[in-house]
Amino acid sequence: MAAAAVYQPAPSKIAAAYQSESVDSTSFKRLSFAASNAAGERITSQQQQLRVRRSRGGGEMERRRPVIVSPKAVSDSQNSQTCLNPDASRSVLGIILGGGAGTRLYPLTKKRAKPAVPLGANYRLIDIPVSNCLNSNISKIYVLTQFNSASLNRHLSRAYASNMGGYKNEGFVEVLAAQQSPENPNWFQGTADAVRQYLWLFDEHNVLEFLILAGDHLYRMDYERFIQAHRETDADITVAALPMDEKRATSFGLMKIDEEGRIIEFAEKPKGEQLKSMKVDTTILGLDDKRAKEMPYIASMGIYVVSKDVMINLLRDDFPAANDFGSEVIPGATAMGLRVQAYLFDGYWEDIGTIEAFYNANLGITKKPVPDFSFYDRSAPIYTQPRYLPPSKMLDADVTDSVIGEGCVIKNCKIHHSVVGLRSCIAEGAIIEDSLLMGADYYETDADRRFLAAKGAVPIGIGKNTHIKRAIIDKNARIGENVKIINSDDVQEAARETDGYFIKSGIVTVIKDALIPSGSVI
Repeated sequence: MAAAAVYQPAPSKIAAAYQSESVDSTSFKRLSFAASNAAGERITSQQQQLRVRRSRGGGEMERRRPVIVSPKAVSDSQNSQTCLNPDASRSVLGIILGGGAGTRLYPLTKKRAKPAVPLGANYRLIDIPVSNCLNSNISKIYVLTQFNSASLNRHLSRAYASNMGGYKNEGFVEVLAAQQSPENPNWFQGTADAVRQYLWLFDEHNVLEFLILAGDHLYRMDYERFIQAHRETDADITVAALPMDEKRATSFGLMKIDEEGRIIEFAEKPKGEQLKSMKVDTTILGLDDKRAKEMPYIASMGIYVVSKDVMINLLRDDFPAANDFGSEVIPGATAMGLRVQAYLFDGYWEDIGTIEAFYNANLGITKKPVPDFSFYDRSAPIYTQPRYLPPSKMLDADVTDSVIGEGCVIKNCKIHHSVVGLRSCIAEGAIIEDSLLMGADYYETDADRRFLAAKGAVPIGIGKNTHIKRAIIDKNARIGENVKIINSDDVQEAARETDGYFIKSGIVTVIKDALIPSGSVI
């Protein structure tokens, strides 16, 4: 797939449903073909008109149309049909949360925001949620950030500035940085606080739902199905959830659901007895007995669809001091009696919050015969900045089980089970194993290299006869000749910032723009 795919809207999924012989007449009765009744230009849905809102003053609970939904019917399966009316491009606003300082991903976040960290040779982390939005017909997207946002701004403006939306349907991808105001002089205090500080701007958009996403997850998801499940179940909030094993469950918010898929209990990162109490029979989600035994928990992915009026009421009136969605707003909304629904996502998903997770997610794309995450999906491509780089050149190189980015020059060397980023220059005799090379932001000219050689300095790239194993080499690093980055002593944690590298979970990470002199051993 080309690095910069051209976005085109998908063909009508309603038409596809009618053409399918496997879809019977009863299945259409379960789908929501809600007519849009507009007062002027105001978008409304059938759900909003049928819903009798509870009186805020009298405390009378709202009456709802009874809905029976099997959790299996609200999963991200390939055979479900979507027929949103009004469609997502007009009625949904995407809000991507850029995350905090990214201390667990340091030093990769030393000079960039977490969503701007390079991924998979050609891409950046932010390309994943933005591409999922575009492939789901959501073209109004904000990215909220407050740390090192220069490279993120630059990437988004170059990648998505043009051809977003069309006549009477303006699309955009915009960065909203934390800022001081008379009402709020503070930085973002958490996910909910970040959304609250820009609620005045989001409120101006004539939409039905806000789609809240994270900027540091690797997955492919059709958000139109997610939004359709939200509308069909007449939910106030819908939380994307996935089955989880016991080892990883303590790192997530866990939930219990009833037979309708409604969330009845939350526990944020539980341990010990509290963890055991959150066990559920995940066959209710459609898992077979074997997988249900392996994954007895339901974890929140930190991805939500929230009805616009509900979001405004929750953040301004009900929880004006809450900072976080997962630990405060969502459990609070459940306790208030709002309809908080679970939506099963049973595909590949990785939270890239640590160096080890980031390393494994990148090398996972080299896995054979089927990678953990594929960038070769024609129906849902991952878009990125068009760089117009030449094809990679390999001269007498031995490359196995690896992914090579654009514009690389690889000479008589050996590369195994590695990801090599764009504009990488690897000299003769080098050995790269189980490593992630992020490449470079620019090429050095022959004149630059001759000048550096005359001074005894090191050019950008990997020098002659250098051996790199189980490492991450950040952009523009200058690795000299006969260097060994192999962690032969199996050091698990080390901070050597002045020497240009860190070791976390046994993985050596060379800092962006670092210089590792010839003959060094790490």
